[in-house]
Amino acid sequence: MKRVLIVKVTSLGDIVQALPVAADIKRAFPGVQVDWAADEAFAEMVHWSESVDRVLCAPLRRFKKARRWGDFKAIAASIAELRAYRYDFIIDIHGVYKSAIIAFLARSSKRIGYQSQDLGERGAAFAYTGRFGPRPQCNAWHGMRISAGEALGYEVEGPAVYNLRLPEPATAPFAADSAPVAALFHATSKDDKKWPLTHWVTVGRELAQRGFHVVLPWGSEGERAEAEQIASQVPGSTVLPKLSVTEIAQMIDACALVVGTDTGFVHLAHALLKRTVMIFVATSPSHCGIEAPFRSISIGDGQSVPSTAEALEAIDYVHRDPRAATMQHGSAAA
Repeated sequence: MKRVLIVKVTSLGDIVQALPVAADIKRAFPGVQVDWAADEAFAEMVHWSESVDRVLCAPLRRFKKARRWGDFKAIAASIAELRAYRYDFIIDIHGVYKSAIIAFLARSSKRIGYQSQDLGERGAAFAYTGRFGPRPQCNAWHGMRISAGEALGYEVEGPAVYNLRLPEPATAPFAADSAPVAALFHATSKDDKKWPLTHWVTVGRELAQRGFHVVLPWGSEGERAEAEQIASQVPGSTVLPKLSVTEIAQMIDACALVVGTDTGFVHLAHALLKRTVMIFVATSPSHCGIEAPFRSISIGDGQSVPSTAEALEAIDYVHRDPRAATMQHGSAAA
C-alpha cells in the first residue's frame, strides 16, 4: 500500500471528526501516503492534521453560490492535481454527488463508497467499484473509522487520534496570567439548534462566579448582537472581535473550557483535547455527539431543550476546578 485518497468534502465538524481515519490508515500501513480531498472552505483544518500528507481542494461551495469564472478555472486546475498520482484505494466517506465525482475523476481502480441505503445521495453510487459493509451500529464518527478499516483490511484500535498541530499565533489569544477562559459558542447555523439566550446567561454567570473569564465568539452581525446581549448580563465577560477560522482555533486551544451547541468549532474543541460540553437541541447526540471520559460530554436528547442544570452538571463532570487548569497547546490525540 503506497497511496490512499480520502474524500470528505464538507463541513467543518464532519471533516474534523473524520480526521482519525487518516491516523488509522497511517498506523495500519506504515509509510503510506494519505491524501485528502476537501472543499476549499474547509481545507484549512485538514492541513493542520499531521496524518495527512497532501490536501487537494477546490472552491466547490463558492462556485455553487456565485458561479464565478475564476472559481471555475480553479476547479478545472484542481482536477489535474487530483489526477497527478494513481491511488491504491480511494475511500469516499462522504457519499454525495460531489464526493463521488471527485472519487471518479481520481486515478484508481478501487473506489470504495457506502451502500446505497447509507448514501447521502443515492446517485453517488455510480462512482464506486466496491462498497463498505452495512453502516455500523455506533455514532457517525466511529462508523467512518470502521468503514475505512473494512475497506482496507485492518481493525480499528483505540480512541480516535486527530493529530492536529495548529500554526503558532502571532500573539497569545489571552494573557498568560489571566483567569482560566471559558468560550461559549452560542451561535449555530440553524435556528432549531440554538439554546435559549437566557440559558447562556445563567451558565455564563455561574462560570464567572467560579473564576472563569467568559468569552463569546461570533460569525455574523446577528450572532454578535446575541453575544453582546449575553455579555451585558455576565460580569467580566468579553465579546471577541471577528476572528478567522485559524484565529478561532488558536483561541479554542488557549481555553480551559468550551461549551457550545452542535457546531463545527465545538467538535474542533474536542479534537484539540479541550474540556468540552456539547449541547444538543435538534440533532442526535447518539449519532453526532462527542465523548471522552472526564473531558468531553454531550447533553440533550436531540428533541427537547436541555436545562441549565444539565449543562452545569456536565461542566462539573469535565472541569471541577478551573483554577487548577493548565492551558494546552499543539494537541494531538483524542
